[in-house]
Amino acid sequence: MNPDLNKLQPYPFEKLTKLKAAVSENTELTHIALSIGEPKHPAPDFVQQTLIDNIHRLENYPTTKGLPELNESIAQWLQQRFQLKSIDPVAQVIPVNGTREAIFAFTQAAVDRTASQPLVVSPNPFYQIYEGAAYLAGAEPHFLPCLEEHNFIPDFDAVDATTWENCQLLFLCSPGNPTGSVIPFATLEKLIALADKHNFIIASDECYSEIYVDGTEAPLGLLEACQRLGRHDYKRCVVFHSLSKRSNLPGLRSGFIAGDADLLKPFLLYRTYHGCAMPIQTQLASIAAWNDETHVEENRRQYTQKFAAVLDILQPVADVRQTDASFYLWLKTPIHEEEFAQQLFAQQNVTVLPGSYLSRTVDGINPGAGRVRMALVASVDECIEAAQRIRQFIESLSH
Repeated sequence: MNPDLNKLQPYPFEKLTKLKAAVSENTELTHIALSIGEPKHPAPDFVQQTLIDNIHRLENYPTTKGLPELNESIAQWLQQRFQLKSIDPVAQVIPVNGTREAIFAFTQAAVDRTASQPLVVSPNPFYQIYEGAAYLAGAEPHFLPCLEEHNFIPDFDAVDATTWENCQLLFLCSPGNPTGSVIPFATLEKLIALADKHNFIIASDECYSEIYVDGTEAPLGLLEACQRLGRHDYKRCVVFHSLSKRSNLPGLRSGFIAGDADLLKPFLLYRTYHGCAMPIQTQLASIAAWNDETHVEENRRQYTQKFAAVLDILQPVADVRQTDASFYLWLKTPIHEEEFAQQLFAQQNVTVLPGSYLSRTVDGINPGAGRVRMALVASVDECIEAAQRIRQFIESLSH
């Protein structure tokens, strides 16, 4: 077996299961899970109906490139959402089976393992696929801490020239998981210039881009930054988007990669061997989802309501703030984050995820230490109930 498999660490939720197994839950209270970023809002009826109406397409092989209608829908959505003057649905868009699959696969195709010290640079905390994909592509992950003093965005100015020279792939996550921070234009402009200078690829994971507080500015995207800079070829830049969070369709496994055609052409070749063509009925359901914004606006309204209610309950007793976007809160814990999560589960039957499980310790610092991630994915009433229990638990710690 590939020896690099031995470098893979347990997934955060495996660690959480072990942590909870050491105590007994309070069975007098109904369990409320705020640990996994799995949307619990209903999937759109019209998307489900499209799947049903086209279930007979199971008898057809799908192509890796996808239906032209799907690529066109994605391109139109990108143009409208990010004010792009143009994007070629044939050369600059590829549908994928969710961003997890695509991020992992793109890393395998992008990394040149013959280089002496190939690096995949990533934020820390991070989505664990970035790390595993790097190891299995023959590269080393290099983590940049996301600290409060920089609004939980890496201090890219502190990265040395040698790291940039060895960097082959820079992962961005904006809005961030778990911090919810959005990378501003000035920072993206610097990174694009660095990519030009050192010849690395910028891969921006933007799967939370459509979840933000109503009335606030929609998060900036990497292709949108390219557009502002007049880089209509999106050179060295790709983005990943998904219907999982935007449309409450995590089980559909549908998203896309878009950007530099010179990168997507060889990646498409890789995918023809990878065996990951999206089923036709899924493609048709995806077209329906990308073409509709009404359900996305309703989704955003519910998250806005949950953020307001939960923060109103927790801010008097906890260090927690409204994030730029995403459905996460990044709460600072008054005790060790593992103890906080474990005892909250035992006493209040609410599950949250220790921030250290989403991070790596580098130079003695774990940027997730002393924090927990709360995913406001449950119903409004459940989120309010969970917040009240968390407040009661925090207040009990001071007695």
